[in-house]
Amino acid sequence: MSRRAVVIGAGLAGMLAAAVLSRAGADEVIVLDRDALPDGPEHRRGLPQGRHAHLLMAGGMDAMEELLPGAGLRARLLAAGAHEIPLSSGMLALTSEGWLRRWRREGPAMVTCSRALVDWVVRTTVREQVPVEVRKAAVVGLTGSAGRVRGVRIAAPGGDTDLEADLVVDASGRGTRVVSWLDGLGLTGVEERAVDSGLVNASRVYRVPKGAERFPLTVVQANPYVSRPARSAMVMPIEGGRWLVSCGGSRGGEPPADPAGFLRYALDLPDPIVGRLISGAEPLTDVHLSRSTSNVRRYLERMPRWPEGFVVLGDALATFNPAYGHGMSVAAFGARVLSRELGRGGGLGAPGLGRRVVRGAARAADPAWSLAVGQDVLYPGVRGGRPTAADRVVTAYTRRLMRAATGSYAAASAVWDVTSLRTAPTRAFRPSAMLAALAGSPLPPSVEPPLTPGEREVLRRLDRTGA
Repeated sequence: MSRRAVVIGAGLAGMLAAAVLSRAGADEVIVLDRDALPDGPEHRRGLPQGRHAHLLMAGGMDAMEELLPGAGLRARLLAAGAHEIPLSSGMLALTSEGWLRRWRREGPAMVTCSRALVDWVVRTTVREQVPVEVRKAAVVGLTGSAGRVRGVRIAAPGGDTDLEADLVVDASGRGTRVVSWLDGLGLTGVEERAVDSGLVNASRVYRVPKGAERFPLTVVQANPYVSRPARSAMVMPIEGGRWLVSCGGSRGGEPPADPAGFLRYALDLPDPIVGRLISGAEPLTDVHLSRSTSNVRRYLERMPRWPEGFVVLGDALATFNPAYGHGMSVAAFGARVLSRELGRGGGLGAPGLGRRVVRGAARAADPAWSLAVGQDVLYPGVRGGRPTAADRVVTAYTRRLMRAATGSYAAASAVWDVTSLRTAPTRAFRPSAMLAALAGSPLPPSVEPPLTPGEREVLRRLDRTGA
């Protein structure tokens, strides 16, 4: 008997899930997306945050390579122009506690490129490896009952049509309608939480100036501990000899969309290095704004009943403030849960498969959710949460660890491992990390960015501000 799986959404989570399902024995895997997908690494309408900086963390990259074995996904991305940035040496980062030093030791690395390139490389790799059909279609509901999902309902000019499936995966992203779809099956009472700092992202692409090709990724991070709106900026190398420059500000500190205001915003940060860099660079695009930045959690794993034949992954399950760079990695973690559960046997129709996957994907999202929400609730004007007493204790320890990380390799290593999603947040509470936090930094704080002489000369040459 033929087995069909339907995936809603052709983004990162959807394509990774499609690869998993095809390998797990589905005779037919159909991916539905309301967008006409581009033939190359181009922005698409259904991903409003796609124009802004995205970081592919080490943990997420590892998960993707596990899901696409033998594809050489990392090598494909680098061959297409992506950059691999070692956190220990390839990044200039001003944190709330000061500049992080750069170390000549190995540590986790992240991959930087446009979100469009990541999606395109993953999409083409999946379609090369496994038989997957991608159709342009808008899903308007689920078919079946509260006990079992039987397929999806698709909008069509002559009237809605039904597409039957043995398993349906909702990977439709931030715009998911999963709550109303479940309601239509008689499954009500989904618990939801939104924590919204009001973050606005403003991004612009520049040509990398001659001689600045090896300038490190540069970020001035927001400071959640000063009772003021978040304000940050990043210069990130992407494919095509370009810099993607993103500024972000929470409610009351939003960046503007006009070019002159964009530059002023970057220069007015606690350190003007981002503004100084771009003041001498050639802009290639206008400034693009996005307000699709809130943290949203749908606690589907807490539902008393869950229908057979239905799975929810990626942003449809948990959505994060993109400032923390964890969304793509969590999408990969969810697809990995699906792969491992299918690997236990029973195929697409295994009893309880959907519930087990949703619960596992929710657990995989917990660390990123805690990191994002734990910081966002500290900003003034945040909607949906306030720090608890426990939050304040964790925050005090985290600040101490970060302060030590400005000059302690042991502390910095713990921070990198957690933020790159290579390990659970408990890594920060191992004895080595706690001792480093208690001892503090053995080196005095750096009042200037830790630039090499060559990098300092590049910055001086590009600076048109006189800062």
